[in-house]
Amino acid sequence: MQRDPLGTFLRARELFGDVVKFRTAIWHSYLLCHPDDIKSVLLDNNQNFRKGMIYEYLKPVLGLGLLTNEGESWLSQRRLVQPAFERQHLGGLAETMTLAAERLLNRWHDRTERGPVDVAAEMARLTMDIVGQALLGSDLDATASQVREAVRICQEHVDWRITHLFSLPERYPTPRNRRFHRAMRTLDSAVFSIIERRREASIGSANAAGHSDHDLLTLLLEARDDETGDGMTDGQLRDEVMTIFLAGHETTANALAWAWNLLSLHPGIEERLHAEVDSVLGGRVPCVEDISQLNYTRMIIDETLRLYPPVWAIARFPVSTDEAGGYRIPAYSQVILSPYVTHRHPDFWEKPGSFDPERFLPNRVAQRPKYAYFPFGGGPRMCVGSEFVLMEAVLALATIAREYRLRPVPGQEIEPEALITLRPRGGLPMYIEPRGE
Repeated sequence: MQRDPLGTFLRARELFGDVVKFRTAIWHSYLLCHPDDIKSVLLDNNQNFRKGMIYEYLKPVLGLGLLTNEGESWLSQRRLVQPAFERQHLGGLAETMTLAAERLLNRWHDRTERGPVDVAAEMARLTMDIVGQALLGSDLDATASQVREAVRICQEHVDWRITHLFSLPERYPTPRNRRFHRAMRTLDSAVFSIIERRREASIGSANAAGHSDHDLLTLLLEARDDETGDGMTDGQLRDEVMTIFLAGHETTANALAWAWNLLSLHPGIEERLHAEVDSVLGGRVPCVEDISQLNYTRMIIDETLRLYPPVWAIARFPVSTDEAGGYRIPAYSQVILSPYVTHRHPDFWEKPGSFDPERFLPNRVAQRPKYAYFPFGGGPRMCVGSEFVLMEAVLALATIAREYRLRPVPGQEIEPEALITLRPRGGLPMYIEPRGE
């Protein structure tokens, strides 16, 4: 399982069905693959299921943000954070997204060498730029390069901890842990200083200083709980900023990288993408009003998230005995839901391994169980930033496809690597080809 978790889970479902029991370390785990059981865990009976132990490895970085928190504390935080991601606020961030994509294109225009580029790394830089500007605005500019490096180190550290479960925890001063702590000090210093400056400024003076009304940090600072009237403490703000910044940029980056890889292998689908982009945009930069017209572009993103969901597995444990598919699930065992596996379930997806964006035509979507597709989780803990991610991915894909094709390196096979997120193993080298050539 450690060598090939994706293949192991796929084979387990094929051999043993929709409920598979297996042992990992000292506890029993249950892989649940049927949409009905997934719906039960995430929605119908969600109060009986808590976050799995794997999330403990995220807490040294994310603290008690929405991704790692539980119970009443999580519910209170969700009420505070949710309004910042409502549609009326997200629309104002579209320009932030396209301007970041334009900066990426300008870097590509200025390239002197014509060798392959690591598109996975390029997409990570793009989405970090987008999330940083959308969340922290111009405050991030002075420390952007240090923050990018610190984020990279923290991601590598968490990947290491998850894949080396018996490594020494962070309190031991190993070289790896010391490097991690230095990176966390850089991130905390940057985030807390921005929060402090914002608290000191009135809303009017912040706007006068150039802060966007649509800046997510401004919305989080202003948020008040309807029941208590309380806002967030600096510690709570720090944890939510870290969660949005780290989790938000990496998931979208991986989705975009996989989309470019799939498009390069399916020229007919790529041609349809270019035809739609040319027709809707007419050579200009996309705006928020164009999203409703970029239907095929959105279907490409949806189909990419089906085949390569960035969050490829979700871990939960029942606090009391439960049931799935007619089988007893004991309390405090581990339950694993894998979008990667269920998105390839042949009972719900015809030719599940093929790339077919038209699976997401409205009439075909209506014929499938809702939880046959759950790239953002589901139920009350569904990803609060799902609309942000989808808008960002559609606008970025359209902006780049307007000018470029991305071509694979001949003879190179791209494999998925299942760490915290599902990314191309070793990066994604591709040739960048202007569409006019």
